Amino acid sequence: MTYHLPAGKALGGPYIVDITPEKAGWGHSSLRILELPPGGTHSFETGDSEWIVVPLSGGCMVAAADDFSQDTFELQGRRDVFSGVTDFAYVPRDARATVTSAVGGRFALTGARCSRRLPARYGPASDVPVELRGTGNCSRQVNNFGAAGVFECDKLIAVEVITPGGNWSSFPPHKHDEHRPGEESVLEEIYYFEFAGHDGTPGLGYQRVSPSGQGQGTDVLAEVRDGDVVLIPDGWHGPSMATPGHHMYYLNVMAGPEADRAWLICDHPDHAWVRDTWPDQPVDSRLPLYTAPETSA
Repeated sequence: MTYHLPAGKALGGPYIVDITPEKAGWGHSSLRILELPPGGTHSFETGDSEWIVVPLSGGCMVAAADDFSQDTFELQGRRDVFSGVTDFAYVPRDARATVTSAVGGRFALTGARCSRRLPARYGPASDVPVELRGTGNCSRQVNNFGAAGVFECDKLIAVEVITPGGNWSSFPPHKHDEHRPGEESVLEEIYYFEFAGHDGTPGLGYQRVSPSGQGQGTDVLAEVRDGDVVLIPDGWHGPSMATPGHHMYYLNVMAGPEADRAWLICDHPDHAWVRDTWPDQPVDSRLPLYTAPETSA
């Protein structure tokens, strides 16, 4: 199984990234990255999955239709992932979704197989909690647009993480590959990366996943660049390292078989002590890179 998919290696149909449960070899999580030219449009059947449409660059209209009704949402979007929090749209299972962009752009379709059919909804950027996690060179920013307890979904959990150049995130290494009620939940996870360039030089980073003794024994040490994907069916994941001078963005998509939608993790016992050092250090002064707007546009 290939867990690191460099840009261009996960193409599928109209998508520059097309990760389905079948392609990933698991049961729940999906990610598609759609690029549209100005005036472009794309439709897809949601099938047995719920989806959140997230603008990475540009804005769009999202329509969610079934045999009885149609909901349409205008997403203002953003210039890029390093410029601001974005609004988003939730599209339920058993519907037809249409994404149309007057100006063109790049859009993430984050998905998860689910049982319940929830209503289509708009998520304003002003409602997205922006969290600063860690301190010192473990400082990072988390945009919790689709986190459990923030936005209702049946199975899908999705967040954005921004790591300033030179910092480590997803650290201490952690895992969520065992069912331990109240302590750890089973979640398949997708990482999708983008980087801030500098004077025309593209950015890059590194991602580590090490075997936890569960599942497939996932083992990855990858140099990651714009558009790369890392699949994490199991294992300790972290650190995610941003090279100096280049901020790193990754989109996390998670889902699993648990009855309760929850992000419950277990820190690697060799590195869990790092959390105890955080109160003695300041948060990186470069963060937050931006905050959510006070009101929706």
